[in-house]
Amino acid sequence: MPKITPSNINKFLFFKLPSAYLSGVRIASVNDQEAIATVKHRWINQNPFKSLYWATQGMASELATGVLVMDAIERSGKKISMLVRHQQGTFTKKATGRIRFICTNGDLVRDAIQKTVSSGEGETVIMTAEGFNENGESVSKFEYTWGLKVKS
Repeated sequence: MPKITPSNINKFLFFKLPSAYLSGVRIASVNDQEAIATVKHRWINQNPFKSLYWATQGMASELATGVLVMDAIERSGKKISMLVRHQQGTFTKKATGRIRFICTNGDLVRDAIQKTVSSGEGETVIMTAEGFNENGESVSKFEYTWGLKVKS
């Protein structure tokens, strides 16, 4: 995969994760510490209660954590597999308008990658992405357990 940039990740979504792309999920920014994914409530991604469908929130939140994992793997220069092993979510407010999912766990994933590279054993890292509406209010929070292992 080419360098991890919002533009490259959004192209990746179009070709490899079309359901996320068509739902409006996009990466807004990414660096070695933080990733922000956004999605706007629209007709195509709404639930019967006229708010953002939980699965669309899941796609955006997973992307916010996963892009940090992809970036850390790329920076390591090693071939490392990544897999979601567990996920849980909490919903606290109706999600309408543009929702920003923020993950600030870059340091955790870098540590896990360093451990798997040095030990050769699989590692797990728990990463969190929280969704905020346009007023800065939390609407949902997702936790992902990523499994990492150096490919042999």
